[in-house]
Amino acid sequence: MSASPTGEFKPLRSVLYMPSSNARALEKAKTLAADAIIFDLEDAVAPDAKPAAREAAAAAVTSGEYGERHLIIRVNGIGTEWHADDIEVAAAAGPDVVLVPKVNSAEEVHQLVAALEAAGAPEKTTLWAMVETPIGMLNALSIAQASPRLTGFVMGTNDLVKELYAEHVPGRQPVITGLGLALLAARAAGIVIIDGVYNDVKNIEGYLAECEQGRQMGFDGKTLIHPGQVEGANTAFAPSEQAVADARGLIQAWEDGQGSGVVTYNGRMVESLHVESAQRTLQIDAAIRALQA
Repeated sequence: MSASPTGEFKPLRSVLYMPSSNARALEKAKTLAADAIIFDLEDAVAPDAKPAAREAAAAAVTSGEYGERHLIIRVNGIGTEWHADDIEVAAAAGPDVVLVPKVNSAEEVHQLVAALEAAGAPEKTTLWAMVETPIGMLNALSIAQASPRLTGFVMGTNDLVKELYAEHVPGRQPVITGLGLALLAARAAGIVIIDGVYNDVKNIEGYLAECEQGRQMGFDGKTLIHPGQVEGANTAFAPSEQAVADARGLIQAWEDGQGSGVVTYNGRMVESLHVESAQRTLQIDAAIRALQA
């Protein structure tokens, strides 16, 4: 989940990439149950279409037609010919987040924050870094702690597989170390972290298994490349009815048993850390219900 400027938490279970060069896709995004939309200016947009896509993304963000969805503009990376113009237009549009690919160091974060501020980005517009290279993984903690304006990581697992000369396999064993390093850094720094995409949109079973793995590992949600993946992510990264009931029961047992020594719930010992986890479960559930109201 992501903290809004008001301190409220917003779910980020499903974070859907949409090519900003595709007007139909941008229109369709208004009707989808995704928690967040990434208006993409990078991989999904051909070089000759990038200037028009940039303006389309800015228009979408400022339109007010996307409801409560978290709105993100992914710019082209540092060093590309489009980066400076992307930053300038994105800053003026004022999305919730500007997402930058292939962030490799704290120094690059400082550069990006300075560029956003020079371009007049409003305070509510934060920075997310894509962590998708070996050096980015190894520098993950310094990147995560580089600036208060950096509030999230997005995993770029396709690029990481490529850089490692690895393969896409069920269970993602070749990139588990990188995923773990980024997760450790994100949690140490107190920022959001979103899992990478699943490429085979027709393999529903494999996709749902990867969503479940991401949730079990501790990711806040998953980036998606197809509207058909939204429902699966929303379900996987939301507490189940049983989890919510157990959280309520555990908290009640803790409150009832305070001062009596050992507290148990359903035969398991309860400590304060379990109570904190249960409270987080209820907070996520409440945020999802508020989004659906």
